[in-house]
Amino acid sequence: MTTQDSPPDEFVTTATDPAMLRRSIAAGAVGVFVHWFDWAAYAYLASTIASVFFPAGDATAGLLAVFGVFAVSFGIRPIGALVFGPLGDRIGRKRTLSIVIFVMSGATLVIGLLPGYSTIGIAAPLLLVFLRLLQGFAAGGEFGSAASFLAEYAPRHRRGFGVSWLEVGSLLGFLAGSFVFLLLSLGLSADQLASWGWRIPFLLAAPLGIIGFVIRTKIEDTPEYRALEATGDVPRSPVRELFRDNKKQLFQAAGLMTMMHVPFYAVLTYLVTYETDHLGHSAGDAALLSTVISLLALVLVPAFGRLSDRVGRRPVLLGAGIALFVLATPAYLVMRTGLTGTWIGGLTLGVVLAAILGTYAVWSAEIFPTRTRQGGLSIAYNLTAALFAGTVPYLMTVLISATGSTLVPGPYLMAAAAVGLVAAFSMRETAGKSLSQTED
Repeated sequence: MTTQDSPPDEFVTTATDPAMLRRSIAAGAVGVFVHWFDWAAYAYLASTIASVFFPAGDATAGLLAVFGVFAVSFGIRPIGALVFGPLGDRIGRKRTLSIVIFVMSGATLVIGLLPGYSTIGIAAPLLLVFLRLLQGFAAGGEFGSAASFLAEYAPRHRRGFGVSWLEVGSLLGFLAGSFVFLLLSLGLSADQLASWGWRIPFLLAAPLGIIGFVIRTKIEDTPEYRALEATGDVPRSPVRELFRDNKKQLFQAAGLMTMMHVPFYAVLTYLVTYETDHLGHSAGDAALLSTVISLLALVLVPAFGRLSDRVGRRPVLLGAGIALFVLATPAYLVMRTGLTGTWIGGLTLGVVLAAILGTYAVWSAEIFPTRTRQGGLSIAYNLTAALFAGTVPYLMTVLISATGSTLVPGPYLMAAAAVGLVAAFSMRETAGKSLSQTED
């Protein structure tokens, strides 16, 4: 494996400057905020979007079409990862960060301006599909770019805390999208929402995207990447180098990310449907629990990131993986006892998920060399997302229907935990080390 010396002092000093660190966190987290804001808005407005962009007459068919478009945007992300990941290893983290937020927010803005089916006919759903594909393509480069950027800017003894803000950005974006939908639902009639109100969250992407683009273009590239440029060591073919020299790291990162994706979507998205369809709780009770879990995670994710800086990545992530494996099925058993039990089970899984979110990204970033870090993170994240993230609600619905058991999510989470634990047990401790040391 190709390694590098520690970055020269002229590059390291920028990483340890507190003001620069704050700017780097903002630059890294703003893109995932925009992405998850859009994701939440599209998901919550699905029925309205179906009535606007698809022929009237069959509401179910329209809704299935909207969710089909949603799934397709996940499927194209690995292609975006194969483009933007290696591109960031060749031209720098800053440039790819700027490109992906420009494309993501631009496509979201155009969706907000798009005429509906009643105005332009079949062109409306076709343009919606194209724009969602464009969003998914750009989103394929967001995680790897942002995680590499934050890992390479954060001081070695605070790297876990710094990178954890990537997931804080995603949680804030999700909550902001949910909150805007709540305001629209309370303040507008159904006709107003279908006529023009649904456009508001998508139009908000324009100022959010501009702010993020300006932040990202004003900051310098990372010390680690600038050191590669200074020594003339930027890889010419990062994809070839990644699959030649870093296959082990690619599988390890994919294992950790599988353990993250499945509980993330099971707890923060599918749990609302599970409560209303299988436990008999009201939509309001289900939404309240989901919101509380997200707020709890906002506090706990950076706390677990900081804890991993103090005690190491292995103890935190192995502890979280073991807890997920042991507690997943009991949590769903407790949920079946009533609303109080649902809160106990849901909050338990939320705490475990926060521990995973606080550490998986930084540990994944630290095992890759700088030359192939962005490509490795992008490909591992988006391949596992396409396979295990967007499929969670569908698989849970099919499996519960086939088995008749509402405990199905428990064993599924246990399987994801087992995959992550195998990867974690094979990885060395990297906390507190310079990135050049973790590459040896």
